[in-house]
Amino acid sequence: MRKREYDFWLLLTVIILLAIGVVMVFSASSYYAGLRHNNKFHYLVRQLLWSGVGIACMLFVSNIDYRRLAIISPVLMLISIILLILVAIPGIGTKSNDARRWFNLGFTTFQPSELMKLSLIMFLSFSLSKNNGKLRYFFKGLVPYLLIVGFVDALLLLEPHYSCAVLITAVAIVVLFCAGARIFHFIAIGVPAIAGAVYLIVSSEYRLRRFLAFLDPFADPQDSGYQVVNSLYAIASGSIFGRGLGKSLQKYLYIPEPQNDFIFSIVAEELGFVGAFTVIVLFLLLIWRGIRISMNAPDMMGSLMAIGITSLIAIETIVNIAVVTATVPVTGMPLPFISYGGTSLLFHLMGMGILLNISRNSANNLTPVRGSELIRRARQGEN
Repeated sequence: MRKREYDFWLLLTVIILLAIGVVMVFSASSYYAGLRHNNKFHYLVRQLLWSGVGIACMLFVSNIDYRRLAIISPVLMLISIILLILVAIPGIGTKSNDARRWFNLGFTTFQPSELMKLSLIMFLSFSLSKNNGKLRYFFKGLVPYLLIVGFVDALLLLEPHYSCAVLITAVAIVVLFCAGARIFHFIAIGVPAIAGAVYLIVSSEYRLRRFLAFLDPFADPQDSGYQVVNSLYAIASGSIFGRGLGKSLQKYLYIPEPQNDFIFSIVAEELGFVGAFTVIVLFLLLIWRGIRISMNAPDMMGSLMAIGITSLIAIETIVNIAVVTATVPVTGMPLPFISYGGTSLLFHLMGMGILLNISRNSANNLTPVRGSELIRRARQGEN
């Protein structure tokens, strides 16, 4: 049977988000880039290069059967684990802002945690599609997968990279739940997990102040609440239609490195409610297409892979926007396709390539049972 064409709406949404991201990275970073690098186009050029490489990789991956990619997922997991171990070693990993998360390759940096996000989704989808029935049992089914996720989290905490550990755990729970894991099993392990998270927060004065800052950022506007306060100023001053593209005031070093995690604040300031709402609608469209692809996938593996990649984008988007609006504590989580960052952009686009491939292969399903139906059966414990 001939393959279908690309999912047009998914591809179009990604391209539009990417275009908005390139424009906003330049607008948000031009002043900062001029001061730090004596070149206001510094971040723009790099974002354009990574966008080009990412699109090429997305189209390349979209033409590789996702089942073939899934087969090599254990190898990708092993490589990702080795890289996470190496990056934590002084002299090998590059340290910045008290965190050792990058390899300095000379011409650019590489963040192995971004590879791990995609590798773990592929590995879980590959393995669970063959062993989903075991998830009904806690110790011999769910626990081995939780130990794998916990080991990855431990490596991320060594960097430290708390936000990525939380993200990977959340995505893994979504995939495990969809594959048939029992909700009361998650409730049983949720209590000690929450207790551990509370301990991590209160055991460090810096983390505690950062956590409490979102409750009342104006209580300490010059220190722990500084980023959030200026983010709220940016959003509020944007009003309905914004100050105009390139006319942000908060990007003049009031928000540190505005092209990164707080770029949505600059979007709201320059493009107003209309621009910010448009970006949110685009992400909702992307998430909807991802869920639709998951429901129509030709097998359970494709369905789990699609929902894993979609939940990754959804969680990152929700958390990023929640942070800049002072809804949750500040975390270092970028806005997909919009924030500056080469490694993150590359692997997000490769994830979109996998989604496109799953949608193309859905016409090749030789049985009348879709991946979503297999997931439903797994949830109900059917054979």
